[in-house]
Amino acid sequence: MRRLQLQHASAAILLLVSTILAQITNKVPADQPSPRSDQNSMTAHQELLEKARKGHIKIYFLGDSITRRWGTSDDQYKHFLANWRQNFFGWNAADFGWGGDTTQNILWRLHNGELDNVNPRIIVLLAGTNNVGNKSPQSNDDPRIDDITRGIKAILDLSRQKAPKATIVLMGIFPRNDNMAVMPIINQINERIATFADGKKIRFVNINDQLADKEGKLFDGMTVPDKLHLDLKAYQIWADALKPIFTQLLGPPGKEDNAPPPTGDPSARKPN
Repeated sequence: MRRLQLQHASAAILLLVSTILAQITNKVPADQPSPRSDQNSMTAHQELLEKARKGHIKIYFLGDSITRRWGTSDDQYKHFLANWRQNFFGWNAADFGWGGDTTQNILWRLHNGELDNVNPRIIVLLAGTNNVGNKSPQSNDDPRIDDITRGIKAILDLSRQKAPKATIVLMGIFPRNDNMAVMPIINQINERIATFADGKKIRFVNINDQLADKEGKLFDGMTVPDKLHLDLKAYQIWADALKPIFTQLLGPPGKEDNAPPPTGDPSARKPN
């Protein structure tokens, strides 16, 4: 009996240690939800919940900062919002991107209400670049590639569960040149997630050959100086790839737009 108790105690200690180590090293698998615990992100989440409750959303954009900056109310990105409206006004499109999000963070937001009862006709998903990061490849990156691929698949599966009538437009991860060495990883992930598309309810769209050359080097003017976030020229290329799909599924844009107004970064607001 004493020996059995020691074995149980040892097992409990090992589990506790492994849990603590996982938390310290942030090794939450890419297909498991994980929240952003900072107050700014939690405030933004509440505002996105309120946006979702307002309804009248036909196109639901989901992603990280690359998505967020396009349809945000932040004054510093007002030229991006003008482009968003120029391209999507009349289709009731709403932006649910949040800066810095990994697949784990996006999953948490979906598990916590941001897509509940929205019932969009189309979901545009761009995710994974923050999981890739700018860390140079290791001797074996297959586990990293597998992990991120599973994370994107988990978002697809949950989105289909929450919005079964929606067509999902799955975007390939865009090139990032803050470390060119990660481009093979991005390319391999894109090859794998392309297989999730059926051409009907899930459509894969990869515009990377319009953003960068065959080696993944971005063309001039595609990103802001950080070589990661898109600039106007690239956003327009993205819009041009989406609009034929939107027209096919929704018809031409209407003369009015009933989508909720854009939200922004709570920390960027000027005090009254």
